[in-house]
Amino acid sequence: MADGYEVDLDALDQVVKELNQVLADMEGPKQKAQYGTDVPDGALGKNFSEAQELYNAHENMKQKIQTEMIDKITALVDKFGKKAKKAHGAYQDAEAENTITDTTNTGVANRSA
Repeated sequence: MADGYEVDLDALDQVVKELNQVLADMEGPKQKAQYGTDVPDGALGKNFSEAQELYNAHENMKQKIQTEMIDKITALVDKFGKKAKKAHGAYQDAEAENTITDTTNTGVANRSA
């Protein structure tokens, strides 16, 4: 490019693909936190106050894992992936515009740009 920098669109596209795979992979831990850590009623004992406290503590931790960890990581990866995809599109458009401009100015596409 004439501005002195070059963007590897294939590498940027690969970043987007890998981030999308991370999002897909996060579904497993999310499902595990939501459904795979359930404590059935009575599993911690019955007829003593600590059993309910343990059950409540477990439910609170389960919620924190989902909302404060997994959901935040997923949102962050999704946000970064969308920004990377948008940047990829912008660079791709700029590259196409430069090619059109080079062709218009000389009548022949400048392959070394």
